[in-house]
Amino acid sequence: SIGYLQPIWLSEQGEFLPDRLLEAFLLFWRQHGEPLFGSTPYPEIAPHIVLMAFLHRVVNGGGTLEREYAIGSGRMDICLRYGKVTLAMELKVWADKRPDPLKEGLPQIDKYLSGLSLDTGWLVIFDRRSGLPPICDRTTTENVISPAGREIIVIRG
Repeated sequence: SIGYLQPIWLSEQGEFLPDRLLEAFLLFWRQHGEPLFGSTPYPEIAPHIVLMAFLHRVVNGGGTLEREYAIGSGRMDICLRYGKVTLAMELKVWADKRPDPLKEGLPQIDKYLSGLSLDTGWLVIFDRRSGLPPICDRTTTENVISPAGREIIVIRG
């Protein structure tokens, strides 16, 4: 059981705070990522399921969550809307014998952000390569500037 999530991503006035959502997701991921990965019969989509499960609890408080959101000629993985805030997310899985998906993901999220007229978004890279330390020890964030100059929060775990 995952238990209750305190909605720290809302201000006292009920405004959505993306930085606080990131804090809450990182805590959730570090605590529950490993066991949730092992609980699904579809390991290739497990990271998407875990993030969607977390975000559904967020939007139950008053937002919307769209998967495979059509934008321009592509489909962004997740578009979260809460009040006046729109948060775009692109998810990548880094598997054994594959290159780091950062190089592919940055221009992709950049294009989606452009279509939504946003200056920032998340690129979430779930590292499923073998032989890595536990998720709680390897989860990191980094602010990266995209090819078009947008701020991308890269989450690796």
